[in-house]
Amino acid sequence: MEYLQYLIIIIVLVIIALAIVKSKSKNFKIEANKLIEYLGGKDNIINYNYTKSRLTVQVKNTELVNKESIQKLGAQGIVEVDNQLKIILGEDARQLIKYINELK
Repeated sequence: MEYLQYLIIIIVLVIIALAIVKSKSKNFKIEANKLIEYLGGKDNIINYNYTKSRLTVQVKNTELVNKESIQKLGAQGIVEVDNQLKIILGEDARQLIKYINELK
């Protein structure tokens, strides 16, 4: 009987742990949509390229870009030179680019 109680406690703890992990996982499709929106929309993006942790985007109009929202999305930094933005995304860059490629 005692083993059954321990088993139930372990099962409950595993369920709670899985719920916490799932709640903290990112939905990259939603984030990719938001990133495109914050960059001024699809029509504002001329070209983009990425490396392991950085997204480089050439835009038509930098005034349409919402840098503050991009930062809130998780960007670690943004460097703007003329109409080009270098956005440091960290380890999420590859996953985000995958969904951006699908949306573009």
